[in-house]
Amino acid sequence: MKKIRILLIEDNRLLRNGIESMIKRQPDMLVAASIGKVENILVSIDKYKPGLVILDFGEISQHSLQNVKLSKKNFPQIKLIVMNILPLQADVFEYVRAGVSGFILKDANTAEFLKTIRSVILGGMILPEQLTGSLFSQIAENTINEVKPLEIVESIIMTKREKQVIDLIADSATNKEIADKLNLSIYTVKSHVHNILEKLAISKRVQIAKHAHQLESYKLKRETALFTSE
Repeated sequence: MKKIRILLIEDNRLLRNGIESMIKRQPDMLVAASIGKVENILVSIDKYKPGLVILDFGEISQHSLQNVKLSKKNFPQIKLIVMNILPLQADVFEYVRAGVSGFILKDANTAEFLKTIRSVILGGMILPEQLTGSLFSQIAENTINEVKPLEIVESIIMTKREKQVIDLIADSATNKEIADKLNLSIYTVKSHVHNILEKLAISKRVQIAKHAHQLESYKLKRETALFTSE
């Protein structure tokens, strides 16, 4: 049986050792190298000749995106998986464009971890369940069209009420304050918040405000560019 040669790059020693131990127990996998950091990822790939690189999202002072781009440019056949806590949708978009075939959350269980590796090797595009749905389908459809991340976010359809809730969250309003302002029950507000989180493929309420501010800034820049080009 030909084994999957894996290069693991993770700066947390305990996590790295645990993942390495888990992979070594698999009959179809081989740890070609397990390292905390790399000075030059191309040198490491050339040296260890992996079929798959598992890369920490924040590895080398958050230069992992550049490492992904370099890896795919110089070794287009290589498969790449990024490990992280739940990433933002703009990050997902950028990594998919750069050539990443999958994400593994750092709290994934063993079965999820191994399934992702095997699926990616077989040519699959695997993301955690939290990132699938309307957002990722748009990312997949628009990746080849050079669509910017915030353009994708802007295209997600929100109801009028959901837009009102987003605006109030961006103004730091609590659920109770939103309920009072919109004359809704607090349970209805919580339902709207839940739906917004689902559509944006994020997990925390505070991220709604961040996305609202980013989108507003993006719209302002776009309008300014249109105005100055006239």
